[in-house]
Amino acid sequence: MPGKKIKEETQVAYAVDRPAGMPFWNEIVCGDSMDLLKRIPANSIDLIITSPPYFQQREYDGGGIGNEKRPEEYIAALMNIFRECVRVIKPTGSVVFNVGDKYEDSSLLLMPYRFAIAAVEQCGVFLVNHVTWVKSNPTPRQFKRRLVSSTEPFFHFVKSQEYKYYLDEFLKSPEEARSNGNGAGENVGKKYFALIEQSRLTPKQKEMARNALEEVIEEVRNGEIQGFRMKIRGIHSEPFGGQDGGRKIQLEKNGFTIIRIYGNPLKKDVITTPVESLKNCPHPAIYPVQIVEEFIKLLTQRGDIVLDPFVGSGSTAVAAFKTERVYIGFDISQEYCDYARKRISGIKHQLSLWEKSQ
Repeated sequence: MPGKKIKEETQVAYAVDRPAGMPFWNEIVCGDSMDLLKRIPANSIDLIITSPPYFQQREYDGGGIGNEKRPEEYIAALMNIFRECVRVIKPTGSVVFNVGDKYEDSSLLLMPYRFAIAAVEQCGVFLVNHVTWVKSNPTPRQFKRRLVSSTEPFFHFVKSQEYKYYLDEFLKSPEEARSNGNGAGENVGKKYFALIEQSRLTPKQKEMARNALEEVIEEVRNGEIQGFRMKIRGIHSEPFGGQDGGRKIQLEKNGFTIIRIYGNPLKKDVITTPVESLKNCPHPAIYPVQIVEEFIKLLTQRGDIVLDPFVGSGSTAVAAFKTERVYIGFDISQEYCDYARKRISGIKHQLSLWEKSQ
């Protein structure tokens, strides 16, 4: 997107026009998130992604959310912030919250789900997905009466059905294997011919099934589709669900249905990464830049604005900068803000050295 250049200390690898009335731009700001969010115009942010302090987990520098005495008080405090997040995102925007759980009296409090339910019930948002972060290297602990926790949820909320969504960009990998379940050899689909003959279909239905099978086999051999599955009435179980014109109706009317497989990788609601560790980082809980990058690619475009009201060590800002989005980060801790700024500056310096070497 063409536009005016940003001042040198906040300039990134692209230039984007700063909207009128936007008080922050490619910067980490120290202060109370509630106060700072109120300064942002309504419907102006493309993505908010954050991990607020967990309930009674740690003493965070600067105080703030997380030290409430009761779960209800913690959820109420989160809701105050969440309402402001919903206000400032665009109708095309999204809010992604990562909330951790806690044991009390040997029982999980289910804090993430209490939060998600409160958000939907109190703020009029839609919960699009509950994405599970699987930690490939969870903290090694030897519990005798429970399993080691190795997952955390990321909740994706929107305030309208106009939200941006770039599914092909999520967990995109050129090395993704595209296996062909039926194969493209001479025997592709041959087993179905025998099953058609064994079925109780009428002669006319069997003829239709054979013709349809020959057609879809040719599509596989020509590379038009990756593979297929065929369901025959009385031979295979019925497909789940279905509407008029759907597979279930085809099975009832024609006696068979064909499911074409186009080879697109299945996008699942799971992200597996290791827990991140940064040298000399003052923040006790860091979520990986890779996770933030995946949500940024899924929910925004180049030049969009990404905000983190609990920026901590700066992972969200780093991910936004690396993916050429505008970043805004808030944190009540001066120490965390200083560290996040240094982290961003280091990445900008590395980028500058790389550009000079080209």
